[in-house]
Amino acid sequence: MAHLTEERVLELKAIARKLRVDILEMITKAASGHTGGSLSIADLITLLYFEEMHIDPANPKMADRDRLVLSKGHAAPAMYAALAEKGYFDKEELNHLRQAGHMLQGHPDMKHTPGVDMTTGSLGQGISAACGMALASKMDHASWRVYAILGDGELEEGQVWEAAMYAAHYKLDHLTAFVDNNGLQIDGPVSEVMSPLPIGEKFKAFGWHVISVNGHDMSALHDAIEEAHSVSGQPTVIVMKTVKGKGVKETENQVGWHGKAPSPEQCVQFVKEVEEAE
Repeated sequence: MAHLTEERVLELKAIARKLRVDILEMITKAASGHTGGSLSIADLITLLYFEEMHIDPANPKMADRDRLVLSKGHAAPAMYAALAEKGYFDKEELNHLRQAGHMLQGHPDMKHTPGVDMTTGSLGQGISAACGMALASKMDHASWRVYAILGDGELEEGQVWEAAMYAAHYKLDHLTAFVDNNGLQIDGPVSEVMSPLPIGEKFKAFGWHVISVNGHDMSALHDAIEEAHSVSGQPTVIVMKTVKGKGVKETENQVGWHGKAPSPEQCVQFVKEVEEAE
């Protein structure tokens, strides 16, 4: 297993800080969007786009590219920030989040946004689409992989477990799912709204290989992804323990920031905090 060097981890952390700044600024300009869950996956998104995935911004539809499905589609600002930073489109587009006539809408749209592999938004549907992609790769004896990111509240959708059963039945070992286990959804703690816990044990019972990891530890996440690549005959789920609103003390672990935009004054404060973080 190839581990990340300390130097590379620092480089990735710097990119993640840039993405968090872009997330905050675009949601503030839109005066609308999902701050908490976008910030909680910024580290994973950074790692996938800038270290793990075989992709080419100059050729977004490259046949052998790895696919990423953001099943928790409301966290689209995290994906948009990464796509812009990677060079799929001009960063100026980030100024037009959720504006009519522009391509960066509140949920990912594969028809209008370069680099988006699947339109998502209705929770539960993204992981099902990812299963179909992974089956296509397997049937073609191809090498490309499929990654899917789910929210922990999203696991309350029955469709997720139909997809989980399907993935195990067809031995979709090209599929790696990530659960953003930040513990909060729009109405409160997931454990109180409709508990999906214990997450890992449920996926294991459905026939998945399960890895639990700190979702903000780049090295641990990378090692988990490497482990997933080594698994044969099973899909893998990486259950990430994360902090909702990660990177800004005022938003961390606060359910009120699930779908709330910062004010311009708050944005200045929050950006300063992110940029000054180690």
